[in-house]
Amino acid sequence: MDMFDRSKVFLGIAPIGWCNDDMPELGAENTFRQTVSEMALAGFTGCEIGNKYPKDPAELKHQLDLRGMRIASRWFSSFLLTKPYDEVEAEFKKELDFLAAVGANRINVSEQSGSIQGRTDVPILTGNHKPVMNDEQWKVFCDGLSRLGRVAADRGFKLCFHHHMGTVVQSAEETDRMMENTDPETVFLCYDTGHFTFADEDPLAMLKKYGSRIGHVHLKDMRLAVKEQARTEGWSFLTAVRRGAFTVPGDGDVNFDPVFAELSKSGYTGWLLVEAEQDPALADPLEYAIKARAYIREHTGL
Repeated sequence: MDMFDRSKVFLGIAPIGWCNDDMPELGAENTFRQTVSEMALAGFTGCEIGNKYPKDPAELKHQLDLRGMRIASRWFSSFLLTKPYDEVEAEFKKELDFLAAVGANRINVSEQSGSIQGRTDVPILTGNHKPVMNDEQWKVFCDGLSRLGRVAADRGFKLCFHHHMGTVVQSAEETDRMMENTDPETVFLCYDTGHFTFADEDPLAMLKKYGSRIGHVHLKDMRLAVKEQARTEGWSFLTAVRRGAFTVPGDGDVNFDPVFAELSKSGYTGWLLVEAEQDPALADPLEYAIKARAYIREHTGL
């Protein structure tokens, strides 16, 4: 059952299961070396970058090389609505320099202007708390994104936009508008099964719509019972994460088989990256990484 070409599709896992950048107290005890060693031990060949990773690309690359690992991508917070474009582009280029030095060719961009994802006092599923753009802001945002995409493309990178709970691009409708108004040659989607599920959207429908423009994949499962609790109890995004809203593929309620089939059918190339943030004290990171790896092998042959 080999659905993917191993020379074109790679498996990675995010450090967020070991130590959470938004809540550094979660997994504070897990060191960088332990984290990447456990990723390799679980059978992954790539990862994204967390707050404990060496800031020197040569040192980072050396430690990853020792473990047969590489960097798949990293998160970039854009502020296209609230900062001058040139300032955002300068920051973006700095990130590309770092990523190029460690041999990566993807960057995940999330527009963080007005984002409530890090605010523990704001409910994520009730009330209208998340930022919403007006027509003028949509233009500024989409034009800026296309320009950043061109900067990335000129350096051999794919800019992959990460739709995300609590931000200006959360829903299917917002994702559609972003995709329709950006340059299809330079702006790709960082497709996240968990965030579409959390936003009450159908991840498979979105995948079918944008197959050819998906540049990066986050495989994230969701426990729907916890999501409903977040809704009824008015939890923030981070409270929901802490209480176990997300988990690794095969451990929650997302149906991944049609997702894998569709990715295969659309000829996807790049990373399938497990990104399932939980409290490491409740979900042992190595154990869950092994569980995710076994599930992906069983369901895709990878």
